[in-house]
Amino acid sequence: MAPLTRSRSGRDGVPGDDVVEYYRQRASMGMLVSEGTYPSFAGQGFVRQPGLVTADQLAGWKRVTDAVHAEGGLIIAQVMHAGRVTHPGNTGGREVVAPSAVAVDGLTRTYDGKAPYPVPHALTTEELPAVIEEFVQGSRNAMAAGFDGVELHGANGYLLHEFLAPSANRRTDAYGGRPENRARFVVETVTAVAAAIGAGRTWLRISPEHNVQGALETDASDTLATYRALLQEIAPLGLAGLSILHSDPSGSLVQELRAAFGGPFLVNTGFGTITTLEDAQAVAAHGWGDAVVVGRPALANPDLVRRWSEGLPLNEPDRATFYTEGASGYTDYPFWAN
Repeated sequence: MAPLTRSRSGRDGVPGDDVVEYYRQRASMGMLVSEGTYPSFAGQGFVRQPGLVTADQLAGWKRVTDAVHAEGGLIIAQVMHAGRVTHPGNTGGREVVAPSAVAVDGLTRTYDGKAPYPVPHALTTEELPAVIEEFVQGSRNAMAAGFDGVELHGANGYLLHEFLAPSANRRTDAYGGRPENRARFVVETVTAVAAAIGAGRTWLRISPEHNVQGALETDASDTLATYRALLQEIAPLGLAGLSILHSDPSGSLVQELRAAFGGPFLVNTGFGTITTLEDAQAVAAHGWGDAVVVGRPALANPDLVRRWSEGLPLNEPDRATFYTEGASGYTDYPFWAN
C-alpha cells in the first residue's frame, strides 16, 4: 500500500483509534507504507499530520503497528521532512528550511486557513548534519514504535527531493550545482539512517520527472545523471529497496535507475491516474519491477487483495473525504459482504 496522506491524527500528531483501525483493515495488502510522518516539528508539512517525535506519538504508532502485525501484515514508516512545502502555521512557528531561499509558488493549508508558502531559510553547510540527525532519530523512533522498517521520502518536492531538483537547489557549495553534489545530501541521509537502524530495514522513495510542488526536473540528461549518481552511491549499502513513482515504468529512465540500484525495486504508476489491476499485472508480466505500490484503490477497498483476486467490483474513493477528519471516507469503506 502506498503512503497516503489522510490528515486524521489531530493537532498533536498522535495516531488515534481511527488511524489504528484504518491500517488494521488494510493489513492484507502485505506491506503497508504509512502516510508521511515528520521526524521533527520543523519537518511537519500538513495539518493533522502524524509525527515520530513525542512519546505519545510513538505510543499511538505502536498501537497501529501491533494491530497490523496481529492481522499478519507488515508496515514501514514513511519518514518525511516537508522542507519548504510547509508554513510556520503548521510547524508551531518554527522556521521553514530548504536547500535554497526559493519559495514554492502557491498556497498551503494551515490551521488558520490558506496562506502563501514563505521564502524558506537556506540551510547552511554547518546546519545539515543536524537535519540528517532528525531523519536518523525519527527512524530510530519508528523502530521503537514497532515498524518493520522506514521509507525515506525523497519524492514529491519535499526536503530530500529539493536537494535533488535544480529548480529548488541553487546552492554553490558541495551540495549544489553538479548532479553529484545535488545528490550528496540524500546519499548522506540514507547512509546515516541505514547505519542507525540497518540497511535491510531502510527504503528510499524517489519521483524523478514528477515535477510537482516546484521541484522541477525537465532536463532529461541532468535528471538521469542526478539519480544515477544517487543510486550508484547508495547501491553498495544493500538497502531493503527503492520505490519509484513514475508514469512510465517501462521507459529507459526507470529501467536504467533500476539497473543502477540493483536491489528490490517497487513501482508506483498511479499518481496521475489510478492504478488498475491491469496496470499492476503489466508491471509483473514485463518484469519492470519486483512489486507494485497501490494507492487509491487500497484507500477505498480495505480488502483490495480479495477483490482483485476474485474479480469483484471495487468501491470508488470519495475525494471529498481524503483530507478531512473522522471515520467518514476513512474506515467506513465496506468490505465485500459475501
